[in-house]
Amino acid sequence: MSMTTTGRSPGLALSLVVHFLAEAVAIWVATLLVSGIHVYGGVVTYLWIAVLFGVINAILGSILRLFTLPLVVLTLGLFSLIISTAMLALTASLSDKLDIDGFWSAFFAALVVAVVSAIVEWLLRRVLSR
Repeated sequence: MSMTTTGRSPGLALSLVVHFLAEAVAIWVATLLVSGIHVYGGVVTYLWIAVLFGVINAILGSILRLFTLPLVVLTLGLFSLIISTAMLALTASLSDKLDIDGFWSAFFAALVVAVVSAIVEWLLRRVLSR
């Protein structure tokens, strides 16, 4: 379903596709910018890792953010980046196609993924809304 001139938002399926494409691009950019993160495979592998990371982050990450909400508030949201780091490390442990060398590589990769996926998702939504 595409966005029409009536201003309706895109359907859930299109929103998920946009989100996972943005995550895949962000993971690719992270592999270019952070020396300790490696993906073994092509475009389909990046999409698979993005879906796996998205599902892990949506389920487990949300639960962790809920339980650590006071700490997230106390650190002005910075602890949320630590949770994203842990979710990215968990994704790497569940996938044999993603390798992360250590905590700092996972931390900086999570930072890059968060920033780049937000920008790419924003750009994709702007393009689709036209």
